[in-house]
Amino acid sequence: MEYENLLVHHKKDTTHIVLNRPAVLNALSRSLVEELGHAVGMIKDDGSARVLIISGSEGNFAAGADVAPMVDLSPAEAEAFCFNDVFNTLEALPVPVIAAVSGFALGGGMELALACDFRICGKDAKMGFPEIKLGIFPGAGGTQRLPRLIGVGRAREMIYLGGIIDADTALQYGLCSRVVQGDPVEEAFRMAEKLASRPPVALAGVKGVINFGMNAGLKEGIAFEQGAWADLFSTADQKEGMKAFLEKRKPDFQGK
Repeated sequence: MEYENLLVHHKKDTTHIVLNRPAVLNALSRSLVEELGHAVGMIKDDGSARVLIISGSEGNFAAGADVAPMVDLSPAEAEAFCFNDVFNTLEALPVPVIAAVSGFALGGGMELALACDFRICGKDAKMGFPEIKLGIFPGAGGTQRLPRLIGVGRAREMIYLGGIIDADTALQYGLCSRVVQGDPVEEAFRMAEKLASRPPVALAGVKGVINFGMNAGLKEGIAFEQGAWADLFSTADQKEGMKAFLEKRKPDFQGK
């Protein structure tokens, strides 16, 4: 499928999706998000990618959602416009997802980054939730994912005040994994290369376990972890990994 709002590249075991609406700082339209949902679905269905990287074009990640189409929406129309369907699917994608953030990641763009496993920022990154200044608040997971990531107090400050933080502050908060001087996409590919060398079944399993545990009690999370961990002993990758360790050689994981 050809996309109007995305560029999709494949490099070895990594798929790279570029949000491509530079004239509006890659602001998220409903059509862009639907295209993203289609691309994510293809990655899940064909199993060709072991890692997904998402970035923006021409120096910005995504400066929020398109405001103009939202002004006169009814509550029912606003709910249909919301991006949760795609962002939830992205979060559940059984491969690691890296957001490479340059420039603005605001509002819906920040919520997209939060649905990824990792956020790697360039020094120029500017991150925040300015929705409160428009008479609304984040509605695509921001009020739920942000407090789980950085704590309730800091999340309230970011969302209630609608300010913008820089990359170093984001790193201090734990909002991003690392800050780099150059292009964060390059650092994302370096991380992707390492991730792609790990056993895909175990990575998918641990991602599911962590996601489950974020929304469960400690005892329930530990019980779920135990079952998922035990299931890995039915995989060829587990046998290969442990045999390679004992034989002092590099494992050859096949995702089986």
